[in-house]
Parts: sequence; C-alpha cells; structure tokens
Amino acid sequence: MYAIIETGGKQYKVEEGAVLFIEKLADVEGEVVTFDKVLLVSKDGKVTAGAPTVAGATVTGKVEKHGKAKKIIVYKYKAKKNYRRKQGHRQPFTKVVIEKINA
Repeated sequence: MYAIIETGGKQYKVEEGAVLFIEKLADVEGEVVTFDKVLLVSKDGKVTAGAPTVAGATVTGKVEKHGKAKKIIVYKYKAKKNYRRKQGHRQPFTKVVIEKINA
C-alpha cells in the first residue's frame, strides 16, 4: 500500500515505515503530524486518484527531528567587471517517519 501526498509544495510517494525529508514544519519533535492532501492511494492493487485529493484519506507520521541540509554555494560572477558574490545556503528540513495510511 502506498500513497502520494503533497506538502511544502512538493509531492512524495510514501509507504508505511518510510522516512521523508520534507520542507520544515512548525511541529515539535516527537509530535504526530497528519497530511490530509492525499492525491492518490493504492491499496491491494486498486488505485484511487483524487480530483484533486482523495476524500477521507489521510497519512499520519511522526516528526523525528529538524535540521539543515548540507551547505550549497551560490556564486555570482560577471566577466571583466570585478563583480563576484559568494553566498552559502542551508535549507531547513524536517525528518518524518510515516506511520499509517488511512484510506
């Protein structure tokens, strides 16, 4: 059984026990979070697609931790103009373990 959920402007294919690194949520570590934007559910080979979401379907997960991804370097450069800008960025994330798919 799997489902496709939407959170943080992105879509994720999830199964029970799956670990997701998603855009940062405001929930506290150890708290249970419910995703109600379920776009598709597959159960026993039967696929149910929503328009736009599946009615009554939810996915619950537990917030494991919050963190920041590895640093990426943004470098701007203009040739022959002595223009150079170096900036780093670390994207915040939330690690979630999927516990149950309610369809």
